This record gives sequence, C-alpha cells and structure tokens, in this order.
Amino acid sequence: MSGPGRESLVGCETRGGVATLTLNRPHKRNALSSGLVAELSEGLTRAGADPEVRVVALRGAGPDFCAGADLSEIATSQQEGPEAGLADARGLGEVFVRIHRMDRPVVALVRGRALGGGCGLASACDIVLAHEGAIFGYPEVHLGFVPALVMAPLRRKVGEAAALELVMRGHRIAAAEAVALGLATRVLPGDNFEAAADEYLRELASRPATAITLAKRLFHGLNGVAFEEAIARGAEINAMARLTTECRDGVKRFLDRKGH
Repeated sequence: MSGPGRESLVGCETRGGVATLTLNRPHKRNALSSGLVAELSEGLTRAGADPEVRVVALRGAGPDFCAGADLSEIATSQQEGPEAGLADARGLGEVFVRIHRMDRPVVALVRGRALGGGCGLASACDIVLAHEGAIFGYPEVHLGFVPALVMAPLRRKVGEAAALELVMRGHRIAAAEAVALGLATRVLPGDNFEAAADEYLRELASRPATAITLAKRLFHGLNGVAFEEAIARGAEINAMARLTTECRDGVKRFLDRKGH
C-alpha cells in the first residue's frame, strides 16, 4: 500500500467502463514485489466492486509488462525460512485466484517482456493482447527455481507438451508463437498498439454485462467437470440468460428489425 509521499505501485484509472491497473515499478521492470502484489490485489477488489466497471485491464508502466518476481525479496525470504517464502507465494497466488473469480473480464496488455511471474500474471487473465514485439517466457529454471504458481493458469491455456517445455527449458517466445500456443489471445501491431488496444477494450465493455458475467462464470466453472454435468450447467445458464433484461431487450430488438 502506498504511503504519504510515495508513489503508488499500482496506478488505477477508470474510463468508459474500463478500469486500467498499471504496474508502476518501471525502474525494476515492474517486478512483483510484495507491496506491488498487495496493491494489485486491492485494485482488483475495488474494480470488481465498482458497478461502473465492465472490463479490467492490466498493463505495465515503461517498456515492459512485468519481469516476474522481485529477486531481492526472494533472497531475503531464503534467509528467513519456508514460512516467509510461502506467505510471499500465497500473495501472488491470491491475485491469480481473484482474477479467475472476478465477474468482469480481465485483459492483459503486454508490451516488452512478460517473464516468470509476469508471464503467469498475463496468462491468469481472461484475454491477453500482445504487442508484436512482446516476449513471453518462464526463465526460472535457469536460476534453479520452479515456476510453480504459474502452472495452474498455464496448463489451462496451453497444451501439456508445450507447457512442460516452457517451464523446463525456460526459453523465451515471441508474441506470434505465444498466440499460436494459446498463451496469448492476439497480436496487435506495434505502431498502433495503444489505439488498437483501447478500441478492443471499448468494444468489450460495450457488450451486455450480465451475458459476459454468466459466460465467464460458466466457462471457468467447467474445469474438470464431466461432459454430462457441463451440458447440465450450460442448460441452467441458458435458462437464466433468457430471463435477463438484457436478453429480453436484445431479442425484442432483433425481432422488431425482422418485422416479427
């Protein structure tokens, strides 16, 4: 949490239904210190509670999205014992869970490097828009470390063989390959990244909020569910969606245009 006279580690701005949370440690390539993680968690909570917010966007200040864990804090935790490391890891894990459970879609806007925990943070988001020059990867293995927290979101987005190679080899991949693997959603042109990302966010925020909420809730709720149960849950959401005001109005507009 930011104190008197200290700049916030996570900037927050809401405009046009889009809440933008900006990781604000550019001199450290937005490394995930415990303070930054705590402020990010608070920012997500506020955005999730704001009825005016329809989409949440995460981005990094400066040239990079996020370089991953703050290694100086990891070094300190190594001196303090396993409890300190566990508390630190759980803090970032709670951010991943919060993103997963939020009703609003969470979109990562990735420029520059998204590495280690930063790549995990991006992959925990529902949508990842990548600058054409963005770089993704999990280089922890080179330090004898394990990208353990990121594996849950990574395995849900990337096939097992590719995911295992990413965490065991620790190599970096370009934006186009990240999209091909499913790690990122789409590549946006570098010379028009900001404008294209803003347009994408505005368009997503214009979608009926209840339909987006129900779609995200059902989609994530189907993890590990048997096919028959997934169909049953889909039928329940189908019935719920039909009765919302948004759906009633949408169906009426369509039929009115068709002259029914």
